Amino acid sequence: MRLTSKLTRVAVGVASLALAATACGGTSSENDGGGGSKEDLGLAIAYDIGGKGDQSFNDAAYAGLAKAKDEFGYKTADVEPTEGETDADKEQRLASLARQGYNPVIGVGFAYGPAMKAVAAKYPDTTFGIVDSVVEGDNVTSLVFAEEQASYLAGVAAAKATKTKTVGFVGGVDIPLIHKFQAGFEQGVKDTDAKVKVIPQYLTQTAEEGGFSSPDKGKAAAEGQIEKKADVVYQAAGLSGQGVIEAAAKAKVWAIGVDSDQYQQEALAKYKDYILTSALKDVGGAVYALAKSVQEDKPLTGTQVFDLKEDGVGLSESNPKMAEVPGLTDAVAKAKEGIIDGSIKVRTE
Repeated sequence: MRLTSKLTRVAVGVASLALAATACGGTSSENDGGGGSKEDLGLAIAYDIGGKGDQSFNDAAYAGLAKAKDEFGYKTADVEPTEGETDADKEQRLASLARQGYNPVIGVGFAYGPAMKAVAAKYPDTTFGIVDSVVEGDNVTSLVFAEEQASYLAGVAAAKATKTKTVGFVGGVDIPLIHKFQAGFEQGVKDTDAKVKVIPQYLTQTAEEGGFSSPDKGKAAAEGQIEKKADVVYQAAGLSGQGVIEAAAKAKVWAIGVDSDQYQQEALAKYKDYILTSALKDVGGAVYALAKSVQEDKPLTGTQVFDLKEDGVGLSESNPKMAEVPGLTDAVAKAKEGIIDGSIKVRTE
C-alpha cells in the first residue's frame, strides 16, 4: 500500500538511533478536561509492558520517536508503564499527554486498546496511534503488522540451520497476537523440512504474569527446549526474550530474535555470535510515519498494515554466519519472493 512505501523510504537509519538517544521526560498530573496546552508539542509514546530497554518491541518504537525528534526539532515524551496497572491508568496516561499538547500520541501495544478508544473521543483534535491493535475512531490510526510473514522467514532459516531436526518457539503470552508468530514460524519450518520438530511454549497466560517482562522465565523455557535437543530457538517474548538468547548462547545453539535486529543491540553484544537472525517489525518506521503525517498536517487515520511487500516486516541479515549455513540465504530469498507474489499464503493461527 502507498503508506508503507513511504515508510520504507523514510525509516532508513531509525533502528540505530534507539541505542544512542536518551529518554525524554514524563507527563503532568493535571485533572482531565477538554483541550490541550497552548504550547505546540510533538510526538509522545506510551510504552508497553517491559518498557524502554527491552532491546526489542519498545526500543523499536523509541527509535521512531528519536528520529522524529531529531528531524522535526520538537519536544517529545516517552512514558513507562507501571506494574499491575489498569485500563484506567492507561487512560490517564494518554489523556495527560494529549492535554499537554502532544500530537500524535501513540500507545505501544495492544493493551492500550480500551484506553485509546475512550480517550481519543475526548480529544478529537489530537491524532492517536496504537501499535498491534485496531481501534476505530476518526482520529485514531491503527499500526498493525504481518508478523506471521517475518516469522515464516525465521522458520525457513531455523529449518536450514538445525542439525538436530528440533527447534523451539518461545512466546511471551498465550494470546492471538503471539499466535501469529508461532503459526508463521511453524509453517516456515515445515514447508522447508517436514522432518523438523517444533517445540512451542508460552511463558504465561496473561501479560500481568510477566510473560513479556521476565528474562528468567524466558531463560528457563529455552533451557527446557534445549534439553529436548532444540538447537535453534525463536522467541517472541519482549524483554523475556533476552533470557532465551542468553540460554541459547550458553548452550552454544542458535537464537532467533524478534522485532528489532537483536544482533545489533549493544546490551546483547556478548551473545551476538549465537543470534542467527531476527524477525523484524518496523515499529520505529511506523511511529515515525505517523509523526511525519501529523507534522505535514495530513494525519493518517484508519488501519495501516505493514507487510513484507512494503518492508514493514522482514528478516535481518546482520550476522555474517547466516551465509555459512548451507542453502539458508537462497531458501529465505525464495520464500520472501513467494510471500510477496502470493504463491505462499502464510497462516495467522
